[in-house]
Amino acid sequence: MADDKAKAAAYWSANLRLIVGSLIVWALVSFGFGILLRPLLSGIAVGGTDLGFWFAQQGSILTFIGIIFHYAWRMNKLDEELGGE
Repeated sequence: MADDKAKAAAYWSANLRLIVGSLIVWALVSFGFGILLRPLLSGIAVGGTDLGFWFAQQGSILTFIGIIFHYAWRMNKLDEELGGE
């Protein structure tokens, strides 16, 4: 019983760390690179436009899709390791 509670606590702790990390990356890419750091990224050309604009239009979407796949992959590994339900 105590072992199950310890495994459940470890599972949810790892899950919350993964969620918080994903949200930080998402906020940095979408808000940080697309809005706040856009003037610093304006000199770097990507696909005929500056990097800040690219992040605001396409980069944040591609990063979000990457985060979804990373979360699913990592949660599958976590389920195998800790046997989460």
